[in-house]
Amino acid sequence: MLNDTLKTQLKAYLEKMLLPIEIVASTDDSAPAGEMMALLRDIAALSPLVTLVERRGDDARTPSFSVNRVGADMGIRFAGIPMGHEFTSLVLALLQAGGHPPKVEQAVLEQVRALTPADGGVLTFETYISLSCQNCPEVVQALNLMAVVNPKVRHVMIDGALFQDEVQARGIMAVPSVFLDGQPFGQGRMGLEEILAKLDTGTAARKAADLSNKAPFDLLVVGGGPAGAAAAIYAARKGIRTGVVAERFGGQVLDTMGIENFISVQETEGPKLVSALEQHVKAYDVDVMNLQRASALVPAAAPGAPIEVRLENGASLSAKTVVIATGARWREMNVPGEKEYRGKGVAYCPHCDGPLFKGKRVAVVGGGNSGVEAAIDLAGIVAHVTLLEFDAQLRADAVLQRKLASLPNVTVITQALTTEVTGAGGKVDGLVYTDRRDGSSHRVALEGIFVQIGLLPNTDWLKGTVALSARGEIEVDARGQTSVAGVFAAGDVTTVPYKQIIIAMGEGSKAALGAFDHLIRSSAPEAVAA
Repeated sequence: MLNDTLKTQLKAYLEKMLLPIEIVASTDDSAPAGEMMALLRDIAALSPLVTLVERRGDDARTPSFSVNRVGADMGIRFAGIPMGHEFTSLVLALLQAGGHPPKVEQAVLEQVRALTPADGGVLTFETYISLSCQNCPEVVQALNLMAVVNPKVRHVMIDGALFQDEVQARGIMAVPSVFLDGQPFGQGRMGLEEILAKLDTGTAARKAADLSNKAPFDLLVVGGGPAGAAAAIYAARKGIRTGVVAERFGGQVLDTMGIENFISVQETEGPKLVSALEQHVKAYDVDVMNLQRASALVPAAAPGAPIEVRLENGASLSAKTVVIATGARWREMNVPGEKEYRGKGVAYCPHCDGPLFKGKRVAVVGGGNSGVEAAIDLAGIVAHVTLLEFDAQLRADAVLQRKLASLPNVTVITQALTTEVTGAGGKVDGLVYTDRRDGSSHRVALEGIFVQIGLLPNTDWLKGTVALSARGEIEVDARGQTSVAGVFAAGDVTTVPYKQIIIAMGEGSKAALGAFDHLIRSSAPEAVAA
């Protein structure tokens, strides 16, 4: 199951275990069960601290297996074969069950240990994932860690592509989907602290109070994507007090699968790049405040007065200068049915949710690079892909268009204006579009719609404060300065063309240097009159 290179790497990791663990597998005669057992035998052979027990139909979900420290009661189970993006989740579960300390702040671990269900029972989590989903591992790893630390927490990862009956019964059409005690708990990427905040309602108030008590920053970066990370690093290297407040560190890059145009790095994935960015930022004295969303910007009341950034949780941060790097989000179609069926057939991440539509009919809306790449990827999973483009021709790179044209199960419709998403029984069942050539209306019967029509800048919270373009982007000058003194901006949120990771990093660095120059000039003593 594992090649020699992976075995060597895994063996080195397993040597970090301190305590014996037991893997109990529930198997049958199916091919997936055979694959799972091959994987588990490879793992057991790599460490004397790992014991493998095979039982026939021992769990309601087969194939599956539990991971437990010998003599303990840890509720970790994998229903399926955790390869792909989830292989790291398996490795971490083995290490943590084996006594290797997690890289989590002690205060957060104590918060996990303190979780106690109101009824005195246990918190049972179920996470439905797809092995191609880059957002799923963070949720799986967070809940597995909780199960290691607190015996009142149980968690099972469920491969939605393998357990299709459950997916259908629960109406799951987007991953990760998390259930708590049989009821929907959350959907989409969630980190440990975010999960704890949903469980412990007092967390938000305590966090808001802590944030409001922070001393003013010399430079506060709002946003944790490539532009924000670069700005923070450049500012911190100047020796000034620097903070980063972000709704989600990494931003949209976390949702990016393949990156092949980041100069000097031939190929990487979004989550890997974000991890490297975070490590680089934290190598400096930067105060990173994650899971916080900005709600308002209050300019300095007078020269020398601080700029205020208000957060949705009620907290307020102040700084001498601010760099706004809040990026952009997926553009929505804004047609009837889109919001109603989001997560029930309307999706925005083909890598994450594509496997849930295996053998079904789907549409991709958008003929740029993202849309055509999505159609190509989905064509290998689904029965048929209909790609709809508003323009008279596709806008994707020629190499992508040639690949798309070679696929037999893809239909391309140009000059198509999507007008409605239709559904029945709580799920998408079709899409209506208008042919822009003659105004005729048409309906395509399908089960899924992947929207890939570009980005919208995250500037709703800035309207009426800084100058915005007609598209809602922040207008900046050559130094990244906005219309408000001391406030700079960088990345996809600005009018700077070409929304690329490498450009965002350069713009973030430039904005930080511009802010530092502003600090020097605004703090310099006035010339004494002769």
